[in-house]
Amino acid sequence: MASNKQKRRAFNPLSLAFLDVMSCGFGAVVLLFLILDHAAQVDATEGDAGVTAEIDLLEEEVRDGQAGLVEIRNTLDEVSLDVVTAQGLARQIQQQIDDFMQELAALENNSLARVESVDQLRADVQALEEELQRLQASAVEQEGNSVRQFLGDGDRQYLSGLYLGGNRILILVDRSASMLDETLVNIIRTRNMSDDAKRNAPKWQRVVKIVDWVSSQLPITSRYQVYSFSDQTAAALDGTEGQWLEVADRDQLNKVIDQVKGMVPDAGTNMAQVFQKVAQMNPPPDNIFLITDGLPTLGNGRNRDTLVTPRQRLELFEDAVDVLPEGIPVNVVLMPLEGDPSAAAAYWQLAQYSRGSFLSPSKDWP
Repeated sequence: MASNKQKRRAFNPLSLAFLDVMSCGFGAVVLLFLILDHAAQVDATEGDAGVTAEIDLLEEEVRDGQAGLVEIRNTLDEVSLDVVTAQGLARQIQQQIDDFMQELAALENNSLARVESVDQLRADVQALEEELQRLQASAVEQEGNSVRQFLGDGDRQYLSGLYLGGNRILILVDRSASMLDETLVNIIRTRNMSDDAKRNAPKWQRVVKIVDWVSSQLPITSRYQVYSFSDQTAAALDGTEGQWLEVADRDQLNKVIDQVKGMVPDAGTNMAQVFQKVAQMNPPPDNIFLITDGLPTLGNGRNRDTLVTPRQRLELFEDAVDVLPEGIPVNVVLMPLEGDPSAAAAYWQLAQYSRGSFLSPSKDWP
């Protein structure tokens, strides 16, 4: 047993030398590998310095492009958000306008409503309409601002020079027999026809279209009234004499125009009476449209003479103008009529004196 243990513990120099040789050889291989790999990297780096610089430049451009792309995407997102916000705000304002219009109609129908509340609602409606037009940035064909539309024949537009503004606009329509035609012979002939024939007379149809056109130009926040006159004066819509009607009430305005279309021209012209009605209105109008074709033939004295001379007609006109309140612009639309040469000059002077306008329309207007 002792001899065996001694044999295992005995030192063998050959085994030590073999391990040393193997370790040295492995170390040499590793060292050679490291040297060769480093040299290759150094040579590759030194040989491609220009290519590396170009690569770095391209990488920098790629980074700049990516940064610019991100900025563009952010800008696009902001613009899209602004568009959506503006569209939503426009819809909200339109809904507010509709609500205010309903409140305005309710207040006008309520006898206990205060004038201050109505005026405030009108101001709110006007402010909202201006804001909506700004957001939409397109022409609300001021159809934009009109509650009705008028479509004439053809596609021509006319510069009439009529002042269409005002808060209380009064339209005076002459419905005397002379509005049936331009010549005296045809006036007498048409006057003896049926009511339907009188309503369809070309001259009277032009008058109806002019009233329709004026109604389509009324500012939506204003008020109006339509009087017709011959030997008697009456409001176009029964039961509204002395009252101011709202332009915003489209249904009521359409009824007024329908009543004008149903009128039958007849009898003479008493202008003093209609001007007295104007003087009695409270509050008074601040703009008047007078649609007629000649000087009056009747006065408050009930002149029933068969023949009225041009001089007498001019005197009746002057008496009527004396009754008209001062400071109200009168816009005259003078239809053609045979045998009344003084009418154009007299009505032109009235328009100039009142700071209104004078229009003698062509046959295809409006």
